[in-house]
Amino acid sequence: MNYLITFGTAMVPVVELRGAIPLGLSLGLSPFEAYIISAVGNMLPVPFIILLTRLIFEWLRKTAWWGKKIEWLEKKAHLKGRLIQKYRLLGLALLVAIPLPGTGAWTGALVAALFEIRLRTALPVILGGVLVAGAVVLGASCGVIAMWA
Repeated sequence: MNYLITFGTAMVPVVELRGAIPLGLSLGLSPFEAYIISAVGNMLPVPFIILLTRLIFEWLRKTAWWGKKIEWLEKKAHLKGRLIQKYRLLGLALLVAIPLPGTGAWTGALVAALFEIRLRTALPVILGGVLVAGAVVLGASCGVIAMWA
């Protein structure tokens, strides 16, 4: 059950593996288990986000209520995308790898979709960013746990 809780938490936007790894550790998972399960859970939505974002946005843009929200979200993604415009794939990896609010796999996938970066190109770059972010979060989490023990 602890595996499923950790896995599901890693799939949640904003929380992602930044919250799932410490949660998994607190549920008694080993650091390796928490890292792997969180990384896989964090990556699961990415292909769907990249493949379906533009289609869903086009459909929602036609409605009065969602239209302005979609414009706001696209504007926000393009602001995050300045790093991608300048450094392309390295920028995408950095956007995902920096474990701060507003970054991560969901944001990276959204930016990749809006900048029309192909799935087969974006997926390994986002995975690399997720693995780096996970290592940073795991190191910080284990350090904090060691200080409290």
